[in-house]
Amino acid sequence: MRQNILILIGILGFIAGVVFMLQGLGILQAPVSSPMIGSQAWVIRGGIIALLSAILIGGVRLVPTRAERKAARRARD
Repeated sequence: MRQNILILIGILGFIAGVVFMLQGLGILQAPVSSPMIGSQAWVIRGGIIALLSAILIGGVRLVPTRAERKAARRARD
């Protein structure tokens, strides 16, 4: 359950990072009055958020779940 929540947070963070990057690049111009549009700082911040979110998703997938650890212990014994 905890693993699914962390993956969901990672996916949402990745999407937010990509949206921030697109706004910073001026590709996504919604809302029109956003100070993020055309700002190089938001391209960098969005990239960092997307990268950290991808690392979170990958890291969570690498750590075995409790059930997987139990099964591995049973297989060893």
